[in-house]
Amino acid sequence: MECRTGCGACCIAASISSPIPGMPEGKPAGVRCPHLTEDYRCALYNSPERPAVCSAFKAEPEFCGNNPEEAYRILYELSR
Repeated sequence: MECRTGCGACCIAASISSPIPGMPEGKPAGVRCPHLTEDYRCALYNSPERPAVCSAFKAEPEFCGNNPEEAYRILYELSR
């Protein structure tokens, strides 16, 4: 599955427990990653600073559902 353009659910809904640049305590669920651009792209995508958890996440129907709304719902539920 290809990542949906303009979605960003994994960069907003998911929590990140490890430190990320600009957020040394990690990122709580529901907080927009500071590296998510206005067009919902990762500003760290090709950078060595990109967190391993982000690099390991793959867009899959199980997590992304059929549309961005489903992706947000699924990822919020998983982050609880």
